[in-house]
Amino acid sequence: MLPKNIPFDFVFDYLNPLEIVVKPVFGMFYVYKGGRIVLILRKREKDAQLNGIWVATNYPYHESLLKELRGLTSFSACGKDIPDTGWQLLPAEAENFEASAIKLCRMVANGDKRIGRVPK
Repeated sequence: MLPKNIPFDFVFDYLNPLEIVVKPVFGMFYVYKGGRIVLILRKREKDAQLNGIWVATNYPYHESLLKELRGLTSFSACGKDIPDTGWQLLPAEAENFEASAIKLCRMVANGDKRIGRVPK
């Protein structure tokens, strides 16, 4: 059963619910598959420019993911002095947000190796 008030909950229509674990953390919702964090769903008033779907990936995959997911962007949630963490953001305000989110979730459901990280 999913926690209440999850932003962008339509994404679960495109993920296999038996493979997904959702954990609320600091007002965001961490999405895990197979013991790996794959996505974070965020919609908060503070720092609204960070709202959307955070994609757990690594720098070597950025270019290929950008070619497939229009609107994906690099960001730093911790400040400008923090080096690139590898995370990518699909901003909630992106013109093609829903279509890109659906494509992203299908990639996760199909086990795309570029998406997901083992949490520390």
